Amino acid sequence: MKESSIPQKFLRKSPPKIPHLSEPEIVRYYTNFSRMNFSVDTHFYPLGSCTMKYNPKINEEIANLKGWTELHPYQPIETLQGAMEVLYLAERYLSEITGMHSFTLQPAAGAHGELTGMLIAKAYFKEKGMEHKKVVLIPDTAHGTNPASAVLAGFTVKNIDTEGKGVITPEVLKKYITEETACLMITNPNTLGLFERYIEDISKILKENSCLLYCDGANMNALCGKTRPGDWGVDILHLNLHKTFSTPHGGGGPG
Repeated sequence: MKESSIPQKFLRKSPPKIPHLSEPEIVRYYTNFSRMNFSVDTHFYPLGSCTMKYNPKINEEIANLKGWTELHPYQPIETLQGAMEVLYLAERYLSEITGMHSFTLQPAAGAHGELTGMLIAKAYFKEKGMEHKKVVLIPDTAHGTNPASAVLAGFTVKNIDTEGKGVITPEVLKKYITEETACLMITNPNTLGLFERYIEDISKILKENSCLLYCDGANMNALCGKTRPGDWGVDILHLNLHKTFSTPHGGGGPG
């Protein structure tokens, strides 16, 4: 395009002020800039329960295999069988490890898994004709995203004060249960790092009051191979696979 064909108001009166730097200067700048990030390669990684795991580099490479990264929703179904088998086995393994009946792999992240679980609870009470159950109990030791997930699903949140004990006791729980109580959202081990030792009693009390027990699986690798949430009477559970099962962290999902 000739300069004369460009309207004068779009033409610069002087050259742009672009810095002129050598290639080594650019490389040094971005290399030093990258070192300001926290990562497991250079620092202790300060991100909640995500700190409690480590992803070997080989697992990052597996997640980048073309059999995953180049899948397309419209490709012939016969070419997807390998990926479908891995997904099926993952669902079965997760169910066995946690003692749950089945898992959905659809949620794209941990918080999305929470929301999915709470929407399942919502649908459950609607199906049972118990739509008056609108209150979700959340202890002061629970995972911080729990209240947001409950509210987004249409519930009202009630905070449980563990009264300095660090865990929920049956006596404390009974103070908070009413006809409107729908669910207790609990993290186990909780965010203080304590195992909720009254979990079976808590589950029994909830069942007696037609309530559900939701477990946030953020700290599942403290339990993996030792005990199973399904055996405590947990009704709904989500897992953060990047925390316990070494999927890459930071790219979203799955949860």
